[in-house]
Amino acid sequence: MSQQIIEKLKAFKVIPVIQINDVSQAVPLAKTLVENGLPVAEVTFRTEAAAEAIRLMREAYPQMCIGAGTVLNAEQVDRAKEAGSEFVVAPGLNPNTVRYCQQQGIPMVPGVNNPSQVEQALEMGLTFLKFFPAEASGGINMVKSLLAPYVDVSFMPTGGIGKANVRDYLAIDRVICCGGTWMVAPKLIENGDWEEIGRLVREAVELVNDQ
Repeated sequence: MSQQIIEKLKAFKVIPVIQINDVSQAVPLAKTLVENGLPVAEVTFRTEAAAEAIRLMREAYPQMCIGAGTVLNAEQVDRAKEAGSEFVVAPGLNPNTVRYCQQQGIPMVPGVNNPSQVEQALEMGLTFLKFFPAEASGGINMVKSLLAPYVDVSFMPTGGIGKANVRDYLAIDRVICCGGTWMVAPKLIENGDWEEIGRLVREAVELVNDQ
């Protein structure tokens, strides 16, 4: 993982994990994130609109830090990179996808939630990992338990994180940032409720920076 990308994500502290169903929502959403102090996005490949959404966001706001999420195979890696993703994130650790990202020179953050997966990641030269699904996998106690023996590892917990617990995660040493959907809920995006998204983004920025 590029140290430059890690430093960017560390500065943001919270990464909006975005599901876009309609590409027409991409640029207004990017505008809302940028104007409210959180110019970063992980756009998930859970929908067909993902690659085009990334491309449109990148064109409109080249200063944004944009990654692709839920990347499961080489074909999606290619589409993400071509669209302008700076990094890719996966829910699990697929050695084939990791190796392909390494060959293509695109930073990869695979998902792990147990010691064996952490060791598999370390074997492949990866030390910055997504802890997923965070709350369902034991939450803060599990994060602390996994970080203790693996002193070179740092985490981006994602899954079940919101206003009530994000600061608790970020307070843990070597938790670089957290992924979250609460400020960019699919329903809000679907309804084009940019004002409410903007309010939630500002609130999230204040929350994570008031540590």
